[in-house]
Amino acid sequence: MAHYDLEEQEQLDSLKTWWKMYGNLVTGLVSVAAVAVVGWQGWNWYQGGQSAKASAIYGVLEQAVAIGDAQKVKAAAGELAEKFGGTQYAALGAMLAAKQSFEAGDLKTAKAQLTWAADNAKDELKDLSRLRLAAIQLDEKAYDEAMKQLEAAHVSTFDARFLEMKGDVLSAQGKKVEARQAYKAAMEKSGDKPGAGRELLQQKLDSLGDAA
Repeated sequence: MAHYDLEEQEQLDSLKTWWKMYGNLVTGLVSVAAVAVVGWQGWNWYQGGQSAKASAIYGVLEQAVAIGDAQKVKAAAGELAEKFGGTQYAALGAMLAAKQSFEAGDLKTAKAQLTWAADNAKDELKDLSRLRLAAIQLDEKAYDEAMKQLEAAHVSTFDARFLEMKGDVLSAQGKKVEARQAYKAAMEKSGDKPGAGRELLQQKLDSLGDAA
């Protein structure tokens, strides 16, 4: 029995020695892990709260758009961008506000809102914002600025639309050869499925005449 007690004592002494050497490190690692878990849960809770608040403001924006209250639209979109810029609602709000501003003839505000969305939105929303901004710049004959938007990196699903818009800009500049190349590339990206978009592209190509 004493033999087993001695073994147990040796194991206990070894454990004490190991803990003396590495105890602080283990405690520190456990503490860091605990803080990380709590932090992650807290972040998720915070993000959920942010999204809920942003959603409520976006609802106010939608109502303001429905009744044509331009000031309330601007205020709601501004609050989303300032306080909840990291949420998808902020980008959606900027784009919706830009549409309302554009239809009201306030192109300056529309461009500012689309520029914010183009700089801060993600993926498809960013690309759609760039396309809409380029369309306004095309109308204003700001061709270089429009082309800058269209040359930015974008998701592949928007390839055809970006190429078509490039064709529009080049055509407006009288660069028929380059415009035809852009339209043809857009046709290739759009695939073989018939549709209104493909028909419009063909019409744009035909309008260029015999450009090589």
